[in-house]
Amino acid sequence: MSDILTSQREHVFYTWTAQKKAAPLEVIGGKGARFQTADGNWWWDLGSTTWNANLGHGHPGMQKAMGEAGARGLVAGPAAAFPDKARAGELLAEITPPGLNKSFICLSGAEANENALKMARMVTGRSKVVARTRSYHGATLAMLSLSGDPRRELFEPGLPGIVRFTDPYCYRCKFDLRPETCSRECAQDLETSLLEAGPETVAAVFVEGVTGANGVFPPPPGYFKKLREICDQYGVMLVCDEVLSGFGRTGKWFAIDHEGVVPDMITCAKGLTAGYSPGGAVIVSDKIAQYFEDETLFCGLTTYAHPLVCSAICAAVDCYREDGIIERVPAKGAWLEQRLHQLQATRPFVGNVRGRGLLWALELIQAEKTPVAAAQMDAVYAGLKKRRIHTFRRDNFLYLAPPLVIEISELDEVVGLVEQSLDEVFA
Repeated sequence: MSDILTSQREHVFYTWTAQKKAAPLEVIGGKGARFQTADGNWWWDLGSTTWNANLGHGHPGMQKAMGEAGARGLVAGPAAAFPDKARAGELLAEITPPGLNKSFICLSGAEANENALKMARMVTGRSKVVARTRSYHGATLAMLSLSGDPRRELFEPGLPGIVRFTDPYCYRCKFDLRPETCSRECAQDLETSLLEAGPETVAAVFVEGVTGANGVFPPPPGYFKKLREICDQYGVMLVCDEVLSGFGRTGKWFAIDHEGVVPDMITCAKGLTAGYSPGGAVIVSDKIAQYFEDETLFCGLTTYAHPLVCSAICAAVDCYREDGIIERVPAKGAWLEQRLHQLQATRPFVGNVRGRGLLWALELIQAEKTPVAAAQMDAVYAGLKKRRIHTFRRDNFLYLAPPLVIEISELDEVVGLVEQSLDEVFA
């Protein structure tokens, strides 16, 4: 173990693991869709680090912008005005759906969702919030409460007033429907939950653009239009959590753009700064912005709208645009979809392939859709690490979410390595 790993093990906690089980990689750099570790090995980043490295590693535009921002050494509080802060707000207004023109800039996706919830409660005067059964909105106490994630159980009882409705999990449809008979019952289930809770008590509905870390469930066409109609009918705000699915991940700036639906708020992080700094934002409708012209916005922490965060937002949006990154995602996603379906067709243990753009999941099964055993998933993951592939798994799901800068030839190579890892366990 290197001196760095020894010192870090002694003095710094690792997240989401028992400390004795931590197996960190000593990362020293990277380029594009790969990063390099201190032992000289190059790893394929099939998880975009933590779903956030949309622009990949060592992006020259981001390196230059962050170097210049660091050299300025600007220290400023949340109430200060400076050029990158103003421009970050302008850029976010340009790329979001029409009518969303004002941003609250913070440090992470969980904080963005926390502040969106606070705003919804302040504007509506209501306290309850609706979220999906398998959602994930962050790891703070309140957002674990909101998330449909078993990791929240350790911290129960959490935030009161959480109401659930079902996910667009088509492979294991709660309503036992086939695509040809589906009438978006999973979206209509929102109305059922609202009526049970009392819609006059509900401030907002939180939905991910694509359910990400808890399964990758892309909604069927018409799903968001139905949610918007139900929210409008009952005067409930629609908050779209684009923390994972935003900034080109699905082939558009935001996943909700695929349906042309305008939510009341969009929350974002991860691709917002492409991992080159912390960063989150709540982008709100003109109606919400107008409310806080006269009413106090009780939101904010010491380093909100930090100069380095604002610089990273500006640089990331510029890089997405100047490099044409997002425009090329649909073609890469179509290639990857075809490649993964070919894999599924020849391997019965791949029960389902689902995703959009460069966000995909393989659901691994035994007979009759039974999930594969945890030990088998462990073996698959070990095989991926042996082949120097970094990615994520959850339950019997294996995720593929590479940086958006990856080339199709690189996708072909890394999917081939994934196939080897799967065949090593199941073939």
